[in-house]
Amino acid sequence: MQSGLFAKKVGMTQIFDESGIAFPVTILKAGLCKVSQIKTVTTDGYNAIQVAYGEEKFENLNKPKQGHLKKVGDQGFRSFGEFRINTPEDFKLGQVINVGTFTKGQTVRVTGTSIGKGFAGNQKRHNFSRGPMTHGSKNHRLPGSIGAGSTPGRVYPGKKMAGHLGNATVTLKNTEILYVNTEENILVVKGSVPGKKNTVLKIQHPKVV
Repeated sequence: MQSGLFAKKVGMTQIFDESGIAFPVTILKAGLCKVSQIKTVTTDGYNAIQVAYGEEKFENLNKPKQGHLKKVGDQGFRSFGEFRINTPEDFKLGQVINVGTFTKGQTVRVTGTSIGKGFAGNQKRHNFSRGPMTHGSKNHRLPGSIGAGSTPGRVYPGKKMAGHLGNATVTLKNTEILYVNTEENILVVKGSVPGKKNTVLKIQHPKVV
């Protein structure tokens, strides 16, 4: 079943292979994920499943969410997300999705929100080089000229300047799974993933065409 789930970032560590080479890894723990809606080409124009995650007391939800979740049982969830699929008939309402849908060695797409770094200058945001630090230079980390004078008489859109850095949606493709624990609902993936500790990440199979 080519679907996906939502998991929290637990943290990073390292593991060693048989030859003693260390690999940085990220540990992800998936909570309870349930299929809350099945979309098909006939009814919605495309094939997808909606997955509910983030457990919450049912009575704490607003009426629209309660009504939406009653068809999958009186269990509350805070958030919902979609996964494109090719065969919606393989799923049913209320079905629990866990890390068992993934296997060791396969690659997945990981989507999350990167760490926000606030307002950043050119050097930090775009990796610009600084000005000279000696010989009376007064231009160390200043942006410098941002355009010509009378022609064009304006700054072109998209000019790389200081501004908001981070806190953006980032998707990593071809992230390799190194370990799957179905009992604890844990995935261990190679390398780093977006966000800080406890960030909710969307883990999905390669993009469905």
